[in-house]
Amino acid sequence: MTTAQLSCNKVLDLKPQDQLSEAAYFKTANDFKTFANQYYGYLRNFATSFADNPHYDGRADVFGGGGAFGAGTNTVVATDANWTNNYARIRNCNYLLEKAAEFNDQNAIAQYVAEAKFFRAYCYFDLLQLYGGVPLITKTLKLDSPELYGERASRDVIVDQVVADLEAAIPNLPASIASNLADFGRVSRPAAQAFLGRVALYEGTWLKFRNGDATRFNMLLDKSSASSNAAITSNQFALFGTLASNGLGGNSTVLGDSAQKYLFILENPKSNPAGVTKSANHEYLLAYRYDDISKVININISRQGTQIGPQHKFINAFLCQDGLPTEKSPLFQGFQTYGSEFVNRDNRLKYTIRVNNMYYWYGNANYRVTWLNDLADIATSLGKTVQIGGYTNQKWVTERNCPDKLESEDYPVIRYAEVLLNYAEAIYERNGNISDADLNKSINLVRLRANKNMPPLSNAFVSANGLDFRTEIRRERFIELYYEGFRFDDIKRWHSAGTDLGTNVGGSAYGNAAEFVSAWPVGIKYTGTQAQIGPNPLSPAPTNARDGNGQLILDNTARNFTEKNYLYPIPTTQITLNPALTQNPGW
Repeated sequence: MTTAQLSCNKVLDLKPQDQLSEAAYFKTANDFKTFANQYYGYLRNFATSFADNPHYDGRADVFGGGGAFGAGTNTVVATDANWTNNYARIRNCNYLLEKAAEFNDQNAIAQYVAEAKFFRAYCYFDLLQLYGGVPLITKTLKLDSPELYGERASRDVIVDQVVADLEAAIPNLPASIASNLADFGRVSRPAAQAFLGRVALYEGTWLKFRNGDATRFNMLLDKSSASSNAAITSNQFALFGTLASNGLGGNSTVLGDSAQKYLFILENPKSNPAGVTKSANHEYLLAYRYDDISKVININISRQGTQIGPQHKFINAFLCQDGLPTEKSPLFQGFQTYGSEFVNRDNRLKYTIRVNNMYYWYGNANYRVTWLNDLADIATSLGKTVQIGGYTNQKWVTERNCPDKLESEDYPVIRYAEVLLNYAEAIYERNGNISDADLNKSINLVRLRANKNMPPLSNAFVSANGLDFRTEIRRERFIELYYEGFRFDDIKRWHSAGTDLGTNVGGSAYGNAAEFVSAWPVGIKYTGTQAQIGPNPLSPAPTNARDGNGQLILDNTARNFTEKNYLYPIPTTQITLNPALTQNPGW
């Protein structure tokens, strides 16, 4: 059993314990464990990651125009909770580490020391992604500590500290935690290895695409692939819904291709046609765990999930069933009717968004009754609604009869699909090529989960069809990790955000250049299609402006994402408190 598994066990008690008195605590190993429990509240979760936040897909080229952050029109702020919260959390990690140094039985508390180092790394990596180099604090400070007025450390120094903390933590974390144990859900060794793979890939590519030191970025890319591979070869994880060689596919395979959809709404109450519960999920290495009785999500996740929709660029990224992009595939049926562009496409498309006029749509208030797609189900469904202007999300939206805010699916902090994609990208960016064996070990597992008959990605296939490996690797991340808080960070580390967000217009990696004749994010093609001329045209007719290709413009805000926007500004209050801090360039 692994930390990826999700069971009906009691969710970890994560009540904050940051006011424990020295006289009463840190006398036993269990005191260290109790104090470390609060760290699990630092993990990304639905409350912090489902809607707008610094890593939100809605700030990238996914939903609409990315708002002020995607347009590059955000301004300097006085305060920023992302700064203050991370440093408060780092202080709590430093506090445990200092108390641990005084404890007489180091072996008894080694796991909790490792957890403190993991979460200190977790917080510093978040700060790095947001602001670049930041003050490095590795001890608790007093009001007169000179470090309060110190300068920002460089990116290299922060990354080196993150890597050092993770490498120190990994040996002392449990190799696995059985789902029937009270500690199930704590950080495991493979989870920390996977996170190190994420960190090293992020910084390695950040440097590579800014002409950084090749020795350093190659070292980081090597570290990324090795760390991701360590998590892979731990042999504890599998993509949900697959017949994995390690036997972890379990009864999730009964869902077939639709496992791609039900993974994200997996609850212990019946949440899928097969009645599969969380115990069948071996894909999450680390998750923020919810429970349908003791720890519901408590936000309107299903309602919010249907109030957003991706732009055409995301839809067009999905391949056709022959493994070719729409502009190359003879299987692509064009845009003439509501459903034509969805025919013969990667099955993940129909499990990610509401497909126009082709499938019945369900939610927590328009729920399934029999789970058979029969008349009883259809009677309570939302029908085959066509959305004016674009496409509607269905990821995270439950199909069971569930009152608002009472969903209980878990939030994936690290999942196996990401680990596989990290491995493939690190190998390719380090070597400029990737073997078929490594593709079959990584990307093809992810791609073929929902597309059993799609040709695998291979060197011969890429060559024969004039494809580009980097584009295909990035395509998989765009599709698979949609709405999980990766896209904005990805286009920043690739140094491509100016183009991807429309400031530097010149086509796109995901479609014909003719489809991107303006900088604006666009929705469905309207001019000359069924949506305009019928039968059953959109009514009322949309009032959106249209681009030169006849597609509805979703956001015509001026685009101005420039070099300064790759980092967020340091909050001015922090600079006032510590004049030695310098503002990020351009702000």
